[in-house]
Amino acid sequence: MGYRFGVKSYDLIIVGAGIIGTACADYASREGLRVAIVEPGPIGGGATAAAMGHLVAMDDDPAELALANYSLQLWEDFTGIEQIEYSRCGTLWVAGNATEFAQIPEKIARLAAVGVPAERLESEQLYRLEPALQRGLTGGMRVPREAVVYPPGMARHLLNRACVRGTTLYPLRATAITAHGVQLEDRTSLAGSVLVATGCALPQLLPRLPMRSRKGHLVITDRYPGVIHHQLLELGYADSAHGDADSSVAFNVQPRPTGQILIGSSREYGNDTPEVSMPMVRRMLERTFRYLPALRQLNALRIWTGFRPVSADGLPYLGRVPQRPNVWVAAGHEGLGITTSLGSARLVIDQWLDRPTAIDARPYDPARVATWA
Repeated sequence: MGYRFGVKSYDLIIVGAGIIGTACADYASREGLRVAIVEPGPIGGGATAAAMGHLVAMDDDPAELALANYSLQLWEDFTGIEQIEYSRCGTLWVAGNATEFAQIPEKIARLAAVGVPAERLESEQLYRLEPALQRGLTGGMRVPREAVVYPPGMARHLLNRACVRGTTLYPLRATAITAHGVQLEDRTSLAGSVLVATGCALPQLLPRLPMRSRKGHLVITDRYPGVIHHQLLELGYADSAHGDADSSVAFNVQPRPTGQILIGSSREYGNDTPEVSMPMVRRMLERTFRYLPALRQLNALRIWTGFRPVSADGLPYLGRVPQRPNVWVAAGHEGLGITTSLGSARLVIDQWLDRPTAIDARPYDPARVATWA
């Protein structure tokens, strides 16, 4: 590292060590940059720790699909790493009625257009794959190459790789972005370009970038291997995930490599307290039991909450901050940050390096936000 008037100097100072920030540190250090990462709490301890860890190609928005598909290709390099619990269980989208079932060919076509294989399942095929599902479902769609991971383990793995390459971790809070870098809570000054990857806390350093927090609950069971075999979601999941309702629930269940079952998902605006809301948990579980009644008999070990960072339009901010030539941002991924973390890092760091990006970066440009005008 270099020094400038006694100030520690880096090519890039990353604020935030969730999976987005650590992915940026991993890629930037791999490309030879001198990197510092600033994080006062546990690595991957915020939104990353409260994520289900699904690796899925959501197809409801072309820009979201492009980023997810790009990132899923990069995830292929991380199979077989024990601490991240990568499991290619595949995703099975369940149609609860004929209307949802009729949407499947269009979804398959959108996925096929970017090279993601998927297949439609008739009702009898659905039950052969997942016998525990509630009877009477119309069918579904299977995406066989999708997976689940353990997000905090991945964040720690990425940071460890970056540190081996010389990245410096500052376990402190960044209190301000300065003309030359950042100031830390102990009054240490770091000089260099700044990349803010703090999720819901983004407005503390970049107040003109709109960001909302969306609370969610998760439940994990004791070990019940073999009850389910795929990640299971209802085909109406995206309506819940992308909707503007103050609160919503959707069926989303995962088999973990440990044999446990992870149950989601809920979404709430306007509730900024981390306490568990049992009425919301009951609502979420009743939605789950409609699809998987056998889960009523299982024991839950833990319930916890977290907050998803939601941008002004639902797409992440990835790029240079308007009117701040040395400040960059990677935040606002809502519920798709684990899937898109690796692609997001490449997109931002390649722009910082003034390289061509693998996909069109314009849909994620922070300059699109009207308040910057």
